[in-house]
Amino acid sequence: MSWHCTLPADLRLVAFDLDDTLAHSKMPLDEEMAVALAQLLNRYEAAIISGGQLSQFQSQVLSRLANQPASQCTLHLLPTCGTQYYRMEPGTRPEQLVRVYRRDLAADLRRQAIETIEKTARELGFWAVSPWGNIIEDRGTQVTFSALGQQAPLAAKRAWDPDGSKKSALVKALRERLSQLEVRSGGATSVDVTARGVDKAYGIRSLLESTGYTPRNLVFLGDRLDERGNDYPVLSTGVPCQAVGGPEDTLDWMRRLLASKS
Repeated sequence: MSWHCTLPADLRLVAFDLDDTLAHSKMPLDEEMAVALAQLLNRYEAAIISGGQLSQFQSQVLSRLANQPASQCTLHLLPTCGTQYYRMEPGTRPEQLVRVYRRDLAADLRRQAIETIEKTARELGFWAVSPWGNIIEDRGTQVTFSALGQQAPLAAKRAWDPDGSKKSALVKALRERLSQLEVRSGGATSVDVTARGVDKAYGIRSLLESTGYTPRNLVFLGDRLDERGNDYPVLSTGVPCQAVGGPEDTLDWMRRLLASKS
């Protein structure tokens, strides 16, 4: 793949989206990716930001790093678009995460979001009769709608809305009804509702503030940097961004980075 962005001369940290960037949706990192991420963490700090909750990071990423040597650099984890922030410090193991902060959404706003999402999805005909798990999940810092359920298989999710029109219609309707909250497209079948102004740009800015780095110390990789994608807000932070077509592209990019610095 081509290098779409110029790497910062003083690169300190590589930030990643999770689903369809480091791993396929809701799936653990494959062995090659786990090895590459562990190798990266011996040279650079890394960050992973996603709309998923911490348990998703644990099953998809940390469980796969448990079999790798302890890292020499910090791994930053930003679940639910950066409304939560955890660190795995150098030399520690995945079970030794340090919580930096967690910023919950008010309970009354979460209840309102849940009720409005269900009502709107039913009106639009997007409420699954036989879902794979919960359709709506209260994540404390965020409320997430997953059209086919949280545990839907990848093939079913890809087939549900191939052109993105269903999610676009749902997002548009919810933004009109939940104007005091942030409504954004998430993964293949998901829509995330957070506090106003919270998106991946919010998470990246929180990361910059916490680390003291500037945008020129980072690079971000994501599969949805298009205007309708949930990675798109990162472009507003000034951090150089690399678009990828999936985990295979990300793995190739990581290997090229590591080879260039060997």
